[in-house]
Amino acid sequence: MKTQEYKKVKLTNPVHLLAVGFGSGLSPVMPGTMGSIAAIPIWWLFHDIAPLYYWLIVIVATIFGCWICQKTADHIGKADPGSVVWDEFVGMWIALFFMPVVSWLWVLAVFVIFRFFDILKPWPIGWFDQKIKGGVGIMLDDIIAGIFSVIVIVAIGYFV
Repeated sequence: MKTQEYKKVKLTNPVHLLAVGFGSGLSPVMPGTMGSIAAIPIWWLFHDIAPLYYWLIVIVATIFGCWICQKTADHIGKADPGSVVWDEFVGMWIALFFMPVVSWLWVLAVFVIFRFFDILKPWPIGWFDQKIKGGVGIMLDDIIAGIFSVIVIVAIGYFV
């Protein structure tokens, strides 16, 4: 039951706070979507830094994310709790980097494309989601969804 899952999350615990996307993952409706939305203003804070630093942030967020997602999932007692949305943050940040132009229209497009891949989980995303467990598994399917989103974004950008 989701209510029990949410009761186990302690927003005073920095690991939980990050794992649940500063509370966005605690939404009773579409927590992954809310986490993806919450990733955007944070991305906005660092989107215009040098690409090297951007990717350092993404890499650190990914490595650290495996740990915080695992710790929070263990505390909740569920393999991949819906409230854990740090993976959505990283997946969105990967996709957002490749927008041809930084504009709200492109941000919206990236969001919709990313959510499409994250929700439907076409092969191989679904395969990784089912086969790889733990914090790495929680993170990996969203990273791959972000990469699939990049392919679509770059293709659209090329033709638009």
